[in-house]
Amino acid sequence: MERPDYLNALDDYFSAEYSDYAAIGAIEGYDMPELLYVAPDGNVARRDSSRMRLCYQRERDALLERFKRGLTDTEFTFSFSFPRFFERLRDLRGHKSFHKLLPAVLARCGETAEGAGEKLAIEPRFWRKMVKGRLYPEKGTILALALVCHMQAQDAELLLASRGMAFEKDSVRDVVVEYLIEQRVFNEEMRDRCLSEYSVVNLPIRRADEGAGA
Repeated sequence: MERPDYLNALDDYFSAEYSDYAAIGAIEGYDMPELLYVAPDGNVARRDSSRMRLCYQRERDALLERFKRGLTDTEFTFSFSFPRFFERLRDLRGHKSFHKLLPAVLARCGETAEGAGEKLAIEPRFWRKMVKGRLYPEKGTILALALVCHMQAQDAELLLASRGMAFEKDSVRDVVVEYLIEQRVFNEEMRDRCLSEYSVVNLPIRRADEGAGA
């Protein structure tokens, strides 16, 4: 059976973007590039470390398959955290906290807070507290929210920034989710196959066969 184009595109994206060089360099058969070289002026210079990414490897496909076989999702976090005193104080004075930005972001997606919550594998009582700013979403929750609400990349980045976060190129989970958002791969079957391809299993996304919480 021919491999879907969107998985091939994900592999291309991942190979060009993923930058955990310790993990990449540990793949059996990886050919460490020469980063130091003699420049035309005779001085020793250093090439950018991005040359270590998988996209520059002659045996990229084989290396990537070996890398995938060793993957496990270690990025589990709780869905929420409790705000500290100074965070609450900052939120009262500012306009860029998660719960203040959320309504406009959801409106741009044609979504409501209630509808978004029904698509997350989070107890409704905790989601309602996040919407009101009484609890803070963890990164996995924001990534899941961006996927189930079909967010634009800039809105996902905005919500992450509200929590002092960003997409990280040395995180398998972040790179895969960023690909899905940038390329608008929101079809559930395609989305879940991409996540499974890279063993991203800890996002709190409610699947069709899961019932709603209490």
